[in-house]
Amino acid sequence: MNEIELEHSTPSPEGERRHPTVLQILPGLNGGGVERGTIEMASALKESGGMPIVVSSGGIMTQELKRIGVRHITLPVDSKNPFVMRRNVVRLAAIVREFNVDILHARSRAPAWSAYFAARKTGAHFLTTFHAAYTRGGFFKNAYNSIMTKGERVIAISDFIADHILKNYDIAPEKVVTIPRGVDCRKFNPAAIHAERIIDMARSWDLPDGVPVIMLPGRLTRLKGHTTFINALAQIKDRDFLALLVGSTEGREAYCNELNSLVKSHGLEGRVQIKGHCEDMAVALMLSDVVVSATTVPEGFGRIAVEAQAMGRPVIATAHGGSMETIIDGETGWLIPVGDVDAMAAALAAAIDLSSEEREAVAIQAREHVMTHFAVEHMCNATIALYNDILGR
Repeated sequence: MNEIELEHSTPSPEGERRHPTVLQILPGLNGGGVERGTIEMASALKESGGMPIVVSSGGIMTQELKRIGVRHITLPVDSKNPFVMRRNVVRLAAIVREFNVDILHARSRAPAWSAYFAARKTGAHFLTTFHAAYTRGGFFKNAYNSIMTKGERVIAISDFIADHILKNYDIAPEKVVTIPRGVDCRKFNPAAIHAERIIDMARSWDLPDGVPVIMLPGRLTRLKGHTTFINALAQIKDRDFLALLVGSTEGREAYCNELNSLVKSHGLEGRVQIKGHCEDMAVALMLSDVVVSATTVPEGFGRIAVEAQAMGRPVIATAHGGSMETIIDGETGWLIPVGDVDAMAAALAAAIDLSSEEREAVAIQAREHVMTHFAVEHMCNATIALYNDILGR
């Protein structure tokens, strides 16, 4: 696994760094860590003098690209239909030629197949980012996954993902480059949050004064470990707290009903609330006293735990995947075994019982940890360096 530094990028033959045209391709732009990283990378590339293009099937986040002046092209690249994917090859090849694209950067499997063959047709460079440890299966599933290893370089968003790639795919280690995902420490900064924003959200969520707030952000899916969290809360219900499940509930009404039934069975009605999607997570995290990531499957990086630490909040997370790299156990948070209700309850009690002095010490160390290792500038600079390295080759 290689680390790329900006100052080590290969200069162009003219002695100046290239300003590449890079087309990033992903299924859609409807929210999520992959989508956020794509937009951050497009913005950084533009600021550095390059030309970013994003291709997706569209979504609400296309407005952010428009706002920063980045071209978005809508294609059905979210489709796994082989006939649609084949047509996408032709469409992408035409885009590459029209805009003189240097690099096709694929961030997901279905669009990566189309981008790979478009790169072969046009001679453009092909790069991939592994955002997750894709589930292994039979021959066809593994072959489908393998497209993500076909890049001239393969970006792993954590050492956990890099290890997964090397253990499960036939790939030369020198092709794999670890570039951790980054968080915008200007946006996720307690000093940047105006009191009016905090008051407005606290009022809209009807939060009581003086009650510790425990937050579990993330889409309402079983993979997020909500049942472990609720069962752990039942063990400490003699304490004062309000627990919030913050994340999209769209299409998951049955699961919401199941969670509400579990809450009721523990006598936690009103103390555990589902708040749905939140547009301003920086403020939401600011309103919390402790943030929980109870995922039952390892995440490639675990962005929410890093955002919470950037906001100076202690984090409780399951001890697998990217969390093992982003949380300092016992200092910026607690790492607990997957599905361990007793350990979750103990960590929740410890977090609630932190004194104001202890909480302030955690806040300082957590934010410093993120700014040192996981600031978005580190991710963007290393990726641009990799682009230049590929072009230099």
